[in-house]
Amino acid sequence: MQGQDWPLVKDIVLIGGGHAHALVLRKWGMAPQPGVRLTVINPGPVAPYTGMLPGHIAGHYSRDEMMIDLLRLARFAGARAVLDRCIGLDRAAGRVLLQSGASLRYDLASIDIGIGSGLPELPGFSDHAVAAKPLGGYAQDWEQFVASAPAAPRVTIIGAGVGGAELAMASAYRLRQTGRHPDVTLLERGDTALPGVGAGARAALLARLAAQGVTLKTGVAPQRVWADRVELSSGETLASDFTLSVAGARPQDWLRDTGLALTDGFVTVNGMLQSSDPAVFAVGDCAHMAEAPRPKAGVFAVRQAPYLFHNLRAALSGAALQRYRPQRDYLKLISTGEKVAVADKAGLRLEGAWLWRWKDGIDRKFMAKFEEYPAARPRPMPPEAPAGLAEALGEKPLCGGCGAKVGGAILSDALRQIAAPRRPDVLSGPGDDAAILRHGMGVQVLTTDHLRSFTADPALMARITATHALGDIWAMGAAPQTALSQITLPKLGPELQADMLAEIMAASAEVFGAAGADIVGGHTSIGAELTIGFMVTGVAERVVQKSGARLGDAIVLTKPIGTGAVLAAEMAAARIPGLLLGEAVAACYASQLRSLAGASRLLAPVAGAMTDVTGFGLAGHLLEILEASGAEGAGVGADLYLDQVPILRGAEAVARAGHASSLAPANRGAAIGRMRYRDSAKAALLFDPQTAGGLLATVPAAQAADLVAELRAQGEEAAVIGRITDQAGRLTVLEAAPG
Repeated sequence: MQGQDWPLVKDIVLIGGGHAHALVLRKWGMAPQPGVRLTVINPGPVAPYTGMLPGHIAGHYSRDEMMIDLLRLARFAGARAVLDRCIGLDRAAGRVLLQSGASLRYDLASIDIGIGSGLPELPGFSDHAVAAKPLGGYAQDWEQFVASAPAAPRVTIIGAGVGGAELAMASAYRLRQTGRHPDVTLLERGDTALPGVGAGARAALLARLAAQGVTLKTGVAPQRVWADRVELSSGETLASDFTLSVAGARPQDWLRDTGLALTDGFVTVNGMLQSSDPAVFAVGDCAHMAEAPRPKAGVFAVRQAPYLFHNLRAALSGAALQRYRPQRDYLKLISTGEKVAVADKAGLRLEGAWLWRWKDGIDRKFMAKFEEYPAARPRPMPPEAPAGLAEALGEKPLCGGCGAKVGGAILSDALRQIAAPRRPDVLSGPGDDAAILRHGMGVQVLTTDHLRSFTADPALMARITATHALGDIWAMGAAPQTALSQITLPKLGPELQADMLAEIMAASAEVFGAAGADIVGGHTSIGAELTIGFMVTGVAERVVQKSGARLGDAIVLTKPIGTGAVLAAEMAAARIPGLLLGEAVAACYASQLRSLAGASRLLAPVAGAMTDVTGFGLAGHLLEILEASGAEGAGVGADLYLDQVPILRGAEAVARAGHASSLAPANRGAAIGRMRYRDSAKAALLFDPQTAGGLLATVPAAQAADLVAELRAQGEEAAVIGRITDQAGRLTVLEAAPG
């Protein structure tokens, strides 16, 4: 994270990753408002673009093509992204309430959470049917169904509006393209299908439905949904392997309790897109435009975006707000399964492949806004720069987390200047994961770790840092005892300063409390950027050190590697072809937050040597074990099985695209001459610095398979990745495990 130019004094919180908010984030990245922290809250790291959904269901677009990468977009915008779900507003306190139990302060909030199309009151629906909105879950369920559908699949779609008709035709087309013979039925409660559509377009769409083999039933409603059938109000029972609801628009339930003025459950807004509370805006389908009511359609959310962008900034700066005036009518391009579309405008009948190409161009143009972002300009080198300044600055910005550590060679030179422990109760000093002190009948271990922030979410950063700092304690086989915090806050206004510190302490206390440790104090200062650290103590009857690897031992790793590369790509807001980077980042965060406590309890009693994989990467930390082990410290060697090393989702693709942590070259340089390997994207990840990485342990070969099975039963992505050999100090990387 680069230091901020202006102290943050105000908070804008965007609730939901809808189209309008995505466009606001993009515009914010082009022109941020000084002194304002922008936050976007969304349950997932990506958000679907509705315009491409029917094409995705029909098989014309891949999932990646229709998803907006919110985490990558937030990085470009300089915004905080919080992966959580809003469940309410405390307007008196100015807080957004989250499903996780946390809350976020706001000076201004905007709601863009879309709508739902589920029918929870319909018996059996929640257990056996799918709602088209929210879109993400439906798209995933559909792909799973297509992969396993029978030869003659039965599909029932509830709701014969434009959306229902589009998805019925898309479903029938897709299933036929896979060689199946689908039976698709479209249900409409009213007497007329496609209400609100012009006469010409309705006639064209009804003909297209028939051509796709879709059966249309009007004047009927579902009474109950079963796993394999739908009971209708007419008394008929429809066999159904996949039941979908596209029936109308349902507001999210939590809006009822906000105290905001609502219309049919939707947030009522004025022409400036403000709700009955001027500090709360709403846009997109979740909003009702009181001055000019319009149907629920994505076109309005897209056109509201520049007005929302202006008005949020104006509301904080005292400038005049702008009034949004929606158009009375708009052109609707409705896809029909194959690459043909029907136009609905002024009652005319227009259809054809050219209209689909037009629609495809519009949709791709919209998504192109979120593919490439302008790169930050590098800092110009001053004309009077001394020799070595460019080299010290480096080719890329400094990474956060363990990617900001000093290189191993420099650190080793510094540690050699420290004298051996002189006190009899200091059993071990530099060189292991933690210092070892005599403590009663056992020992106490003492360590410290602090991390330069790599996310704008201070609570997330605190949880990851606490888990990372505890890693040294668990790597020694000890039980966490106490922690002292070391926090450097960026320049903030008083309210944001108090709020950020409270977020950090609450999040870290939760992690340490779950580990059985207490935060007993600490130190806080103001600096250029957020940095969080902890000094941690633990107690044990015996500790596991790095020096106990034995010939023939199996090498076990408990977490996948790749955090440094993934976070470096995220820091650059990089576009990786074939990868939604935000999903890889979310998987990285989930891995980093995973405690090592359970793995330590299993491994410590049998491990000869153990450490946690952090800044020096898997190769560097394994080399530490090899060099410290053997008779009288003579060292041992290892064969590492590259195909068995667990890799984080997306990390290999990121490495293949050339993204790496700023510390990776130093890690690779430190290992040269001690390793034999064939260069590849996956091999490059052996030098990748890990933040809150897994445990690396050597265990008796006869016990390794059972230990890994137990670790996996606990949810760990553990694997046997190699064995200890007699090639002292040498690490040989094999492409695959023997046999």
